[in-house]
Amino acid sequence: MRRREFIKSATALAVVWPLAARAQQSERMRRVGIILPATADDLDYQAFVAAFLQELGQLGWIVGRNMRTDTRWATANAAAVRKHAAELAALAPDVILAHGGATVGPLLQVTRTVPIVFPVVADPVGAGFVDNLARPGGNATGFMNLEYGLGGKWLELLKEIAPGVKRAGIVRDTTNPSGVAVFGIIQAMAPSLGIEVISINLRDAGEFERSVAAFARVPNGGLVVTPGAPSLLHRNLIIALAAQYKLPAVYFERTFAAAGGLVSYGADFLGQYRQAATYVDRILKGEKPADMPVQTPTKYQLVINLKTAQATGFTFPPAVHARADEVIE
Repeated sequence: MRRREFIKSATALAVVWPLAARAQQSERMRRVGIILPATADDLDYQAFVAAFLQELGQLGWIVGRNMRTDTRWATANAAAVRKHAAELAALAPDVILAHGGATVGPLLQVTRTVPIVFPVVADPVGAGFVDNLARPGGNATGFMNLEYGLGGKWLELLKEIAPGVKRAGIVRDTTNPSGVAVFGIIQAMAPSLGIEVISINLRDAGEFERSVAAFARVPNGGLVVTPGAPSLLHRNLIIALAAQYKLPAVYFERTFAAAGGLVSYGADFLGQYRQAATYVDRILKGEKPADMPVQTPTKYQLVINLKTAQATGFTFPPAVHARADEVIE
């Protein structure tokens, strides 16, 4: 099913009131906040929200019937995220759905009482969002979007799609706690693949452009883009530079491949938004985030962009093409 069609069908399903659930749920109106590091016209995030609302509908929570939503499209700008997080927390909703550390962090700075469910966070323990995965202990819980070992898989995938690669530029936020661990895994894997690993800091766009230009002057290079708020903020710049210098690049989530990146391998965000809905349901029924374990991903997606490959003269190995979960043409 095309993503646009999914959004329409999922949204329609979200407003269907299950008769069995009607008898079970209280008619008291509940308030669910949603904060996203994206703009309102972002089709991927629209699909994530549609999946979330669809699952809530199946659980008996219907917008306009017994639930209302307050959605903040906060963009990836840190100042805008902080502003929207403060506004949303001030409304004191029953629970807030927050995508990624870029939104969870600012929320926890303004509230330690409103329950927060994150469908996607890289390292909630390292970021200080929870005490531990089994018993979070505070007002936030949810789902991780990676395990550290994924860093090695990204490097293996880069070597598989571009066997001639001898140098890998690891695009990262050097201040990100989870980024340190992921980079360590990549460094450990590199010798067995015959790859030299080079860290490329993403905190400043100008510095990043200069670093990529310098990296590309030496042949046989490729990029691995790791998670973090700067990666999302500078997504289009990263993709553009990879295309400009014809660098094969592996990204950590589907939205990069959808925006023109060559290939991505990461958690199934649609599935995790559906899982997040089950946590929101449990909280609305009285459970506490402190007692609900943070869960690791159960499904990963390989997405390849044939349009980008053709534009840059790149050819995917048949084995990679055959096992792709999604092919963008």
